[in-house]
Amino acid sequence: MHAIITPSDLMSELAEDHPPLLLDVRWQLGGPPGRPAYEAGHLPGAVYVDLDTELAGPPGKSGRHPLPDLSAFAAAMRRAGVSQDRRVVAYDGGQGWAAARAWWLLRWAGHPSVRVLDGGLPAWTGVGGSLTTEVPDAPEGDFVPRPGALPLLEADDAADFARRGALLDARAAERYRGEVEPIDPVGGHIPGAVSAPTAENVTDDGHFLPAERLAERFAALGATGDAEVGVYCGSGVSAAHQVLALAVAGVPAALYVGSWSEWSSDGARPVATGPERG
Repeated sequence: MHAIITPSDLMSELAEDHPPLLLDVRWQLGGPPGRPAYEAGHLPGAVYVDLDTELAGPPGKSGRHPLPDLSAFAAAMRRAGVSQDRRVVAYDGGQGWAAARAWWLLRWAGHPSVRVLDGGLPAWTGVGGSLTTEVPDAPEGDFVPRPGALPLLEADDAADFARRGALLDARAAERYRGEVEPIDPVGGHIPGAVSAPTAENVTDDGHFLPAERLAERFAALGATGDAEVGVYCGSGVSAAHQVLALAVAGVPAALYVGSWSEWSSDGARPVATGPERG
């Protein structure tokens, strides 16, 4: 199953007798809530999902965006209309991070058909797609999570991946090097991790690079699928986008959800700095 869908293909599927369910997951790191933007205009039929409260648990020792309570996540997805036998397409404001978080969580929880709208809402309107302010009355879904369909890393697993496989750090390169750290208590990276900024997965207009170019990029970073691949970021959001990009490239990868926000909160864990893998 493809992990992303183009706006034109989505238009065609929405015209079918059994169209996919649309989830609007607009969110910005440190920005305003996405609900007002959704209410100002969204894809017809789309249901809003809040990343901070429905796709993550409360911030704490497990990181800024830990896994949500499974029963609360299931209830939120059913309220949004998610059912086991209905395709799901998630989109956001164009960056792709939030939509990828929804994609990863639903896939990890066992939903068989979830995709991300490539380029998000700007790509949709760019090809003439309409928006509406009408909030749909979504019928209750029947989704029951069965976690484990995608691999998940804990802190110790991430350290092991850095030694025996490829551990990609999806944050901006300056945060990886430890030159700046605007959010977490310590700058730097997990020893052995490789800098692989998420921003380099996409074009200037937010579309994913072609699969072959992504495969070349990740191969140069040591992520070829021949060895175990793990990904982390600041709090498990942009890393989900990296896992999605790896899926487009045909490379399976595990997500360290706690990411740097969890790793750096424990002063006993080692920290590396500088431009080199170390």
